[in-house]
Amino acid sequence: MNLMLALLTNLTLASLLVIIAFWLPQLNAYSEKTSPYECGFDPMGSARLPFSMKFFLVAITFLLFDLEIALLLPLPWASQTTNLNTMLTMALFLILLLAVSLAYEWTQKGLEWTE
Repeated sequence: MNLMLALLTNLTLASLLVIIAFWLPQLNAYSEKTSPYECGFDPMGSARLPFSMKFFLVAITFLLFDLEIALLLPLPWASQTTNLNTMLTMALFLILLLAVSLAYEWTQKGLEWTE
């Protein structure tokens, strides 16, 4: 019963937020709102500088490794085992998986800056 009440409450709240978002007035974007503000002066250059692809690839690599660590790190404790050998095996497997992933990224020259 509590599960049904929680699901109904969440569904009602989500539906209400979607309806409110459609009913809100659309704000018109005009040139003064979209132009960069530089202390009352006219902008000297473009505010939209090109983004280096190298930084993007390093950021994506970092996110992948970070997500892998966040998802796999609690695995030995989530298995509800009291056997130390099993937990150490899982932890070593995690470290080995990360090391192999890093080695693959390194051999594919995903971490190289000069090209």
